[in-house]
Amino acid sequence: MPIEAQEIEDLIRESFPDAKVTVTDLAGDGNHYAAEVIDESFRGQNRVQQQRAVYAALKDKMSGSNGALHALALTTKVPPE
Repeated sequence: MPIEAQEIEDLIRESFPDAKVTVTDLAGDGNHYAAEVIDESFRGQNRVQQQRAVYAALKDKMSGSNGALHALALTTKVPPE
């Protein structure tokens, strides 16, 4: 069953409540998304650390072949000072 963009945003917000989150359904199929997450908590972390933190928030939805979320192009950023 496909996952909705709002559900992805909600899952990310559980771990990053103050983040600016934008989720886009790339193919319109509920399986291939892009997400941009901008959060102060990323300051001092490299991109790999930032992205691992976001993927951890989505772990249950991305796990194995039965995960509802199959592809996520992820961009993470620190807000400008």
